[in-house]
Amino acid sequence: MNLAIPRSEHLAGRPILPDTLAERIRRVAEVAARHAADVDRDASFPADAIEALKRERLLGALVPGSLGGEDASVSDMGDLCYALGRACSSAAMIFAMHSVKVACILRHGRGSPVHDAMLRRIATEQLLLASSTTEGQSGGDVRVSEAAIQRRDGAISLTRDASVISYGEQADVIVTTARRASDAAASDQVLVVFSKADYELEPSHGWNTLGMRGTCSAGFKLTAAGVEEQILPVPYGSIHKLTMVPTAHVLWSAVWTGIAAEAVERARRHIRKVQRAQGAPPPAAIHFTRASGMLGQLRMLVMGWAARLEAAADDPEQIGAIEFQTGIHQLKVDASELAVAITSTAMRACGLSGYRNDGDASIGRLLRDVLSAPIMISNDRVLASLAAAAVLPEVPALLRD
Repeated sequence: MNLAIPRSEHLAGRPILPDTLAERIRRVAEVAARHAADVDRDASFPADAIEALKRERLLGALVPGSLGGEDASVSDMGDLCYALGRACSSAAMIFAMHSVKVACILRHGRGSPVHDAMLRRIATEQLLLASSTTEGQSGGDVRVSEAAIQRRDGAISLTRDASVISYGEQADVIVTTARRASDAAASDQVLVVFSKADYELEPSHGWNTLGMRGTCSAGFKLTAAGVEEQILPVPYGSIHKLTMVPTAHVLWSAVWTGIAAEAVERARRHIRKVQRAQGAPPPAAIHFTRASGMLGQLRMLVMGWAARLEAAADDPEQIGAIEFQTGIHQLKVDASELAVAITSTAMRACGLSGYRNDGDASIGRLLRDVLSAPIMISNDRVLASLAAAAVLPEVPALLRD
């Protein structure tokens, strides 16, 4: 991968990030790209890329400067995820998932001594956060929890059959959902932050998949203990709607856009190479224009939602509105489907050279990774959740309504 890319190939087509952040993520991307093939082949955690993120102090980028962080915006994080997505899909997705958890603690725990201390530790110690939101029979329904918080004399405990905890063994902190109490409804959830010293993990399921192999999204029995103050003070339902879902859909989409962008860039270089050697582009080059055009559409879509989320950041009513919620879920569906189409079309533009697993034009790994986009968080589930809400607002009478 050629990482000496012009500014025009960042997510926004212009330098969103301050130069210091841009150069730091460039150095991380160089490391990630160097090890991406090994991570994929061995289904191994991208340790070198994560260590590079720590060296560049990017795991605390979202944390306010007053707590040792970078005061990074959602658009900043989107550009970071995009650049890393071009280098190593698994490392980029891990960084995105970590950043979503940081955003949840920042928005809904700020002001609490325990959670302020955690934010400071994330920035100063470069802690890696993992998420546990699925369990047992509920599968991918993150708005239902089986395991409940147990309380005794100010202490809490939790035992959870976590069907997936991505990079759980490598994380420093696990942020998990749980039922508020044993007698609470399954949807009456809280979000709890447990440091590594607070929990034990017992492996229950492995991770051997077509793509995104380095996310190490295995299953575990999670046993944790702590104090009441480690529970975020806001109900998980609000956290889910106002922060977790919008931030995740924007940052995941940025990762998928980066994967698609790398596929398009490989196709561009291959076509130019053949044209120089033969005096004419290869016949399959007709697919490149379509792939490039779709990439432009995807970048604009993700940028637009990143900006919209930033603009609404201090307005819970706006983020919670049906139109916003429908749109942000639709972003996930549209971005995931479009990224797959772009990557597949870029492979066709490369012909057999893109289909092969060797050579500079190989797009196989990128396609396998991006195929996770509509599946790992099921588009069918997302669309089903939108079905009831979609019929509530009236159709606008005018185009600009």
